[in-house]
This record gives sequence, C-alpha cells and structure tokens, in this order.
Amino acid sequence: MQKPYGLTVRGIIKNDNNEILIVKRHPKSRTDPEMWELPGGKVEAGEFFADALVREIKEETSLDVNVGDFAEAIQNDYMHKRTVQLMMYLVDVEGEVKISEEHTDWMWADIDKIRTLDISTSLKKVLKKRNWEI
Repeated sequence: MQKPYGLTVRGIIKNDNNEILIVKRHPKSRTDPEMWELPGGKVEAGEFFADALVREIKEETSLDVNVGDFAEAIQNDYMHKRTVQLMMYLVDVEGEVKISEEHTDWMWADIDKIRTLDISTSLKKVLKKRNWEI
C-alpha cells in the first residue's frame, strides 16, 4: 500500500539583519522532534495553500503576514506519509513572535548559525538544494 501524500507550507521570514525566523519542534513531534524548522504546517482539505500558510504562521508565531514569492518545493518521505512542502517568502510581517505549544523555542538566525543546528529534514533539503542560500 502506498503512503498518502500531504501538502505542507513553510514560511521564510527575514528580519532587517537578513536573519531567518526558525522554530524548534516539540520533543513529542512525530517527525523531526527537537529539530529547528521554518514555521508553517499542513494545508487542510479544500484550503488554498496561501491561506493555510497565513493561518499556520499566525497559529505558530502570532505574526500577521502576507505571502510573497515562491522560494522552493521539496518532497519528504516519512515512515507513515509523504509530503510535498512549498516554501514561500513572507512579507508585510507585523507583530511580536509568541510561539505556540507545537514548538519549544524560536530564534532569528543567519545561515552560518543555522548550519550549526539540528535542522529538520525539509529545511536541510531546501538549504542543500539552494546551496545554503535562502
């Protein structure tokens, strides 16, 4: 039996210092526990992916955002599912970061800092695909 596909969206939020907002997954997460990732999540049935990304960013970080340009797409194969992940740049970011219970920490990090962290499978794939430029 083939594993089902899911669609996931992730947002790339940069600050004025060209650092990227990353969040640390909960230790009880089913995939990539305690690893750093871009904020985002699952697209629900019938939901436009841009709407899902705005919703997920609000739920996970309390930030209000608009979806900008497309950055990258990758596929992840896990034991229980396969996902296609769309990474989008986010613009018009407003608010202060307050993470949800899905994550245990957050930070602004440049690429050199991100290279030193345990990062999620999807973030690692994206950064390798883009030669560590995002």
